[in-house]
Amino acid sequence: MADIIKDTRYLRTKEAAHYVGLSSRTLEKHRTYGTGPAYRKIGGRVVYTLEDLRAWADRGACASTSDPNNGKVSPAIRRTGEGAGTNGEGA
Repeated sequence: MADIIKDTRYLRTKEAAHYVGLSSRTLEKHRTYGTGPAYRKIGGRVVYTLEDLRAWADRGACASTSDPNNGKVSPAIRRTGEGAGTNGEGA
């Protein structure tokens, strides 16, 4: 049973933000805008797995500054266009 608990560790927003080197607020913005890592809601709590945080951060991996990196991690900005808010405001 101890192995199951160890392998399914969930991090709250503050812990997850620290893990990836961001502020809690930036991670919250990523969650709101749909640009962040996958998360789960348990009751009213938002939690992240280490695997989801690693996968999201790994999308930004590059070999050099000229690497096109098509899967880059997007900044925490509101998206415009399809699927965005209906108020017509951009970033």
